[in-house]
Amino acid sequence: MKKNKELVVGLFIAGAIVLLYYGFYFLKGNDFFSTKKKYYAIYDNIDQLSVGNPVLVNGYAVGQVSRIKILQNKQNRVLVEINIDSEVTLGDSSKAILDSDFLGGKSILLSIGKVTTPRLPNDTILAEVAKGMFDVISETATPVADNLQITLRKFNAIIDNLTKNTQQLDAIFAKLQATPDLLNTTLSNANSKMDEISGALKSVSNNVNETLKELDPTLKNFKVMSDSLKRLQLNQTLSKTQQTLNNLNQTLAQLKKGDNTASKLLMEDSLYNNLNRLLLSLDSLAVNFNNNPSHFLAPLGKSKKKIDRDRRKEEEGKKKN
Repeated sequence: MKKNKELVVGLFIAGAIVLLYYGFYFLKGNDFFSTKKKYYAIYDNIDQLSVGNPVLVNGYAVGQVSRIKILQNKQNRVLVEINIDSEVTLGDSSKAILDSDFLGGKSILLSIGKVTTPRLPNDTILAEVAKGMFDVISETATPVADNLQITLRKFNAIIDNLTKNTQQLDAIFAKLQATPDLLNTTLSNANSKMDEISGALKSVSNNVNETLKELDPTLKNFKVMSDSLKRLQLNQTLSKTQQTLNNLNQTLAQLKKGDNTASKLLMEDSLYNNLNRLLLSLDSLAVNFNNNPSHFLAPLGKSKKKIDRDRRKEEEGKKKN
């Protein structure tokens, strides 16, 4: 009876151990009642990936890491064995991407892609490591660091220029400190020169005043003489003008009398009539001479017919030309 109790206790403990073992792996995602397929992926660095880490497809667990091995004959690369559900089919473009979450948990993400040639169990699929947060930060920080270095170089160049400018300003200020002494010396020399010039101008002014006082009577005499000459010239001009007006009045009075030739020419129209008749007579004489030249030129002159014939010849010659 005692042996039966020990056997029951032993069987109970063994069953508990088996249940504990399978329960542990079941909680880790192993389903002992489903079929699995094994695939392999080779990484340069698995970043603390361990057995039992999940294998995910679009966030859904389809398997887990079953074994990890170092390949010393291949530059110590790491071989990772994964078990996935038999329902998942992988192809030649499928990838096993090693990923980590924000808290440091590791997992393998399966990117199935387009399955043209299915992979068989125990085949090796493509391996890839996802970029972590620190990698993204590093890639983002690299341009910023480069720009910061460029900025620091420019800042150093500006500081160097400021140092040079400060040295130049120090030299300028040193020269400016000596400038007031030079100005004071110059001003003192200028004051002494101005005093000498002022004394000379004062003496010249006194001499000019004395000369003007001496010339004052002479200038007054010149003024009186000038006034006298102006009055004399004006009186002579007025007397000549008056004489001219008197002569003009006498001439006009004689013309008005009418007892001389000029007044008759101006006042009577007989001369105009005689001249008009004379011009008419001359015109008639010219016409008569033209029509009857033989009366005036015979026997030496040409007859009227010859004159007319010559005129016709001249006119015909002009027409031909």
